[in-house]
Amino acid sequence: MSELKVLNSYTRQKEVFTPITPGHVGLYVCGPTVSGESHLGHARPYVTFDVIFRYLMHLGYKVRYVRNITDAGHFEEEGREAEDKIAKKATLEKLEPMELVTKYTNLFHWGMKQLNNLDPSIEPTATGHIVEQIEMIKKIMEEGYAYEMNGSVYFDVKKYAEHYPYGKLSGRVMEDLLETTRDLEGQDEKRNKQDFALWKAAPTEHIMRWVSPWGEGFPGWHIECSAMSSKYLGTEFDIHGGGMDLQFPHHESEIAQSTICNKHVPARYWLHNNMITINGRKMGKSYNNVIKLTELFSGEHPLLEKAYSGQTVRFFILQTHYRSTLDFSNEALQAAEKGLKRLWEAYEVLQKLEVTGLKPTAGNADLDAKVKTLLLELDEFMSDDFNTAKVLANIFELVPVINSIKDKHIAADALSADTMQLLRQYFKLYLEEILGLKGDEEKEDGKLEGVIGLLIEIRKEAKARKDYATSDKIRQQLTQLGILLKDEKDGGVSYSFS
Repeated sequence: MSELKVLNSYTRQKEVFTPITPGHVGLYVCGPTVSGESHLGHARPYVTFDVIFRYLMHLGYKVRYVRNITDAGHFEEEGREAEDKIAKKATLEKLEPMELVTKYTNLFHWGMKQLNNLDPSIEPTATGHIVEQIEMIKKIMEEGYAYEMNGSVYFDVKKYAEHYPYGKLSGRVMEDLLETTRDLEGQDEKRNKQDFALWKAAPTEHIMRWVSPWGEGFPGWHIECSAMSSKYLGTEFDIHGGGMDLQFPHHESEIAQSTICNKHVPARYWLHNNMITINGRKMGKSYNNVIKLTELFSGEHPLLEKAYSGQTVRFFILQTHYRSTLDFSNEALQAAEKGLKRLWEAYEVLQKLEVTGLKPTAGNADLDAKVKTLLLELDEFMSDDFNTAKVLANIFELVPVINSIKDKHIAADALSADTMQLLRQYFKLYLEEILGLKGDEEKEDGKLEGVIGLLIEIRKEAKARKDYATSDKIRQQLTQLGILLKDEKDGGVSYSFS
């Protein structure tokens, strides 16, 4: 098998992957901010790193995959006034912050199941690690790279840049940052415009607040990942992943914080998936093209012609290399839906083909050699920076061979017994175990079974908070769809179609 090579965003070079501890891999991926529903933009990174997680395990590594939940402190300072997204959304929805967090964390987990993503090894939360964040901030201050102003603590980027290569990951130049950073209301207490908050003093009306040496407040966004990654993976670990949009300021800030605390960059390899577009346009609220996962799987969005299953979306994502831009459209998704159906039908045919009595020698030597080459190249492509696009291209070249054997256009003994066994082995290995694909289970009426599960989960939440009006309304909607709820005991719910 080829040695694994990855494109390291930090060095901008393709490098041979060598783990810090032989046989073990520490993988940290930035998780969602659960102030709202997960959307299409969340599907790509988590499918990407799910496949990377699966492939590393296939290679025999014991992988500790840590993916955090940001349930406090995610406020952005570039181009807007600092705000805590969780606290703001909780006020808008008239919910307790942790009630809001639970609601959207559950929806996120539901979406990940629809995409058939494996659970991470550890899923820490920002609110569960306030102590670790405070201790890290104290250490940065002791080193002289952070300062306190009016109960808030800021990282001194200018001083850091005098001794370390700030901007190396994202390619930003310090002089450019000084010129382009905007003056924002409430940030005049900073020494330098580009400094970022490690801790923010909580105003009187702020709901989420914790006691710290600097007064009551809440943590900054960047510090949480530095604190949690070092706690669960050590001060230096193997892979840090996330979307390309996180390179600056989030990952750049993580590097700076961790470098001061631990005297080295936290991760050896930095991997970033590229962005998605919708019909050729960047996804954004101003374009009215932000598609939530619930809308994607139900078809309830003006830009969608129909519902698309989690497997169709997963397959579509994997048809493009993770570092390339990916454009979503109805045409592309419908093509992916047909492609997955064709591929899975061939896989089912392959599993049923009669293989007893095949000879050690192939009846068609050229075809036999071609099939072997296509199969063995799968390992080569995956080990070359996880190139799922090339893997799927090769697998699709094998589909006509399988169908031709089924239709007897190619003799059953055209392939040797060893090659047929290899064909079955690699199809199962790559389709199910590495790429994480399943057969598509869409109902004839176009409604996905997963959406039914979502409605049931929302109803359970409504009942738990004694919102009986919402609970009854959802039951009526399910009844209109011909779905009968039953066995509603001890929180368990099953259903049938009337």
